[in-house]
Amino acid sequence: MPNRNKNAEETVSCAAEETCGCSCCQHEDADRQIDTGVWYKSSEFYEIFIGAVFFIAAQIISFYIAAYQLPLLIISYLILGKDILLSAGRNILNGRVFDENFLMSIATIGAFAIEEYPEAVGVMLFFRVGEFFEERAANKSRKQIIDAVDMRPETVMLVDENNEVTTAAADQAAVGDIIMVRPGDRIPLDGTVIEGVSQIDASPLTGESVPVMAAEGGTVLSGCINKTGVLKIRVEKVLAESMVSKILAAVQSAAANKPRIQRFISRFARVYTPIVVVIAVLIAVIPSLITGQWHDYIYIALTFLVISCPCALVLSVPLAFFSGIGTASRQGILFKDGAAIEALTQIKAAALDKTGTITQGIFAVQEIKAGNNFTEDEILQFCASAENASSHPLAVSIVRQAKEKMLDIKPAADIEEVSGKGVKAYIDNKKIVCGNAAFMQDHNIQIGAAAEKTAVYLAVDNQYAGCIALGDKIKEDAVGAIAKLKQQGISVAMLTGDSAEGAAPAAREAGIDIIHARLLPQEKLDILQKIRSEKGKVLFVGDGINDAPVLANADVGAAMGSGADAAIEAADVVFMTSRVDAIPYALKLAKTTRSIAVQNVVFALAVKLIIMICGLLGYASLWSAVFADTGVAIICVLNAVRILYSDRFA
Repeated sequence: MPNRNKNAEETVSCAAEETCGCSCCQHEDADRQIDTGVWYKSSEFYEIFIGAVFFIAAQIISFYIAAYQLPLLIISYLILGKDILLSAGRNILNGRVFDENFLMSIATIGAFAIEEYPEAVGVMLFFRVGEFFEERAANKSRKQIIDAVDMRPETVMLVDENNEVTTAAADQAAVGDIIMVRPGDRIPLDGTVIEGVSQIDASPLTGESVPVMAAEGGTVLSGCINKTGVLKIRVEKVLAESMVSKILAAVQSAAANKPRIQRFISRFARVYTPIVVVIAVLIAVIPSLITGQWHDYIYIALTFLVISCPCALVLSVPLAFFSGIGTASRQGILFKDGAAIEALTQIKAAALDKTGTITQGIFAVQEIKAGNNFTEDEILQFCASAENASSHPLAVSIVRQAKEKMLDIKPAADIEEVSGKGVKAYIDNKKIVCGNAAFMQDHNIQIGAAAEKTAVYLAVDNQYAGCIALGDKIKEDAVGAIAKLKQQGISVAMLTGDSAEGAAPAAREAGIDIIHARLLPQEKLDILQKIRSEKGKVLFVGDGINDAPVLANADVGAAMGSGADAAIEAADVVFMTSRVDAIPYALKLAKTTRSIAVQNVVFALAVKLIIMICGLLGYASLWSAVFADTGVAIICVLNAVRILYSDRFA
């Protein structure tokens, strides 16, 4: 099977790791594959096991034949430490001195020099054991992230004009090709269903566990799983442009752009380690010259050398962010930029578009007001008959409602449509005028007060007959999501190009108090700047082409996955589910991720500082120094990967 994950693994591994020098952090090892084999069959495990056997044998034999202890300890040390000694030598030749390999080599050789033989070998043994489990934990985290985001197919089942099925590489499928997807298979490419009916599990993309129906004419996305029926799909996007590739590209991009705290840790590690090494040398030399107790102060200095490695910081901080990225991707949230997670933690206000973001983007008849001896069905019937040939969203909604009520849609004659206003026609020899308030005014038809909602007015033979109020229904999760945002201290505003009459009901129903309506793209930018100056950093969420400039200029721009490609390209975050409650979830996940990264920094530095102080006072041994390095790193890695198990929309 081809190594389809190789590039993704390299990107995540290399971007996550800095040069502290341990085997799970070295750039020279960044191109290796993530080890997913059985742990007890690895060569590293056998080295540790054999080295431990010689170490234990040396300790036992020292009670009977003391002369044999040192040779056994030397054999154990060479088995356990040969790779570390060789890596230290290579790194010194390459100009990388202050890494973990160098520090452990100097510390253990120094322990031999002061005749602390068992401790020298014991430190190397437990360092290797700790490093082994640390690497396993780190690899498990990386593998979970890769498994979560890399759903690229290797092959597709192509259907030719003779209805024969052949297997081909996924990247060879072209737009317009027909592919077959069997029940249980993952949909390999984005496309349109041309034959078949099936339930689709979209949870790999959206996190939604409830299957959705796919039938002829419906759009399906790569990465989803076909559950029940055979589908024939016309390819709309090649592999490089399909959703599965976009997801992987987003995570790779996020891995490549480090958040500020990670950049700080990288710079800190490069300064911190040499300083501690210099301090260790001073501790070994100055007090020893004064007191003559070379053995004691060299021992303390060696402890400092082991403690000084910043492995826990360098490894665990990026793993926290990558765990956050992996968790978000499993829930249908794509961070295009690694810094976007950190930026979300500083958001004070959220500006949301209306149509397609808060609302479903589908108009529906909400109310029919009849007058002058007309019934509601007559109003709907006349409007539907006049609007039947129109492609306007309001007209389509009216016709759909009439068909659902099984009303007779009559033929219209002399149809005259005025773009943006309405339609004039003759039905049953009656003059029908159907449109907005301005259209009624153009025909000198009195309608009284305009409806609060978006409305289509009807006049029959120049007499007002009634109106149909239409609305874009808010999404089912909008009310709860807005409430969660407010609970998080986020100020919420609606920025929309719709009229105030159309925006106000949706905003009130969703729980949004601040409304800015009838905005052009530039006016949305101006309002965004105003909100930023009043509240602080702003998150903007939209889905239309006209939202692209605002998305690009917001502190964090987020696009609904059902929106226009231009909006998705301009955004920092994409909510593939198009759910409103993904917004507060993303904010909460970002804060949790950064909090865990900070916890790791504070914990690692605190433990190292405490053991350093204890070492200065003569109470810390090389054993405690190993815990301060490798033990703390393991704890920090485990703390980081717990993000992967966070509850959805909790």
